[in-house]
Amino acid sequence: MRQAYYSVPARFAGRRLQVRLGARTIEALADAVVVATHTRSLHKYTEDLQLDHYLEVLTRKPGALAGATALAHARASGVFTPAHQRFWDGARTSLGDAAGTRALIVVLLLHRTLATADVIAAMTAALELGTFDPDLVAVHARQIASTGTPPPALVFVPAAAPPGAHEHRSAPTLAGYDELLTGVGA
Repeated sequence: MRQAYYSVPARFAGRRLQVRLGARTIEALADAVVVATHTRSLHKYTEDLQLDHYLEVLTRKPGALAGATALAHARASGVFTPAHQRFWDGARTSLGDAAGTRALIVVLLLHRTLATADVIAAMTAALELGTFDPDLVAVHARQIASTGTPPPALVFVPAAAPPGAHEHRSAPTLAGYDELLTGVGA
């Protein structure tokens, strides 16, 4: 333990945490709740850093992501995929370095609540459209997660679209919300 380094979420920096050592894993606990789990290192002076643990800090300091050791670990382990890199490259080209990196970080935060495959599929769809709005990626990923299959291709109509650009789209429906409301009041 004293010869290997393991990350914990940034909000626990500087706090004393309990550690539970297993034969293959190490768990960090705060108030009896597991906040980080790592595969136990077999070698001295190794680092096991999870990029997810640093995302809140990187949101405030996006310039630090490019040289982050945690990013290098994520790339080496396959957690940060070529699809993530393509999205990041496109976002930085389209939005600028800081805003593009922040867009990527918001997308990386989606991995906490959605399956990796769903997030990657949504990033790929956004790339095909040439849009790097993390909210659009989130909506698309949630659609994939809820249906189990990709929804129809994303349609991105800019606010300054010419007249008639919206005509090919069907009118929105609130049927899903109506169903929710009828169950609440009954």
